[in-house]
Amino acid sequence: MTVDKDTIIGDILDLNAACEDIFFAFGMHCMGCPSARGETLEEACSIHGVDIADLLQGLREQLKETE
Repeated sequence: MTVDKDTIIGDILDLNAACEDIFFAFGMHCMGCPSARGETLEEACSIHGVDIADLLQGLREQLKETE
């Protein structure tokens, strides 16, 4: 799976639940929220004021570690 700005948060969490820790580290604490699971990374970053490049790097590193 390729993770980019258009990837749905729920899809990432379904692929690797440990990615939740990355979201938490970036101050995104609403992973259980139904709307959050359907948002793209870009939408969530916009709402939370998170730099998408930094979040993508963290998520990709987490996914690489657990392949």
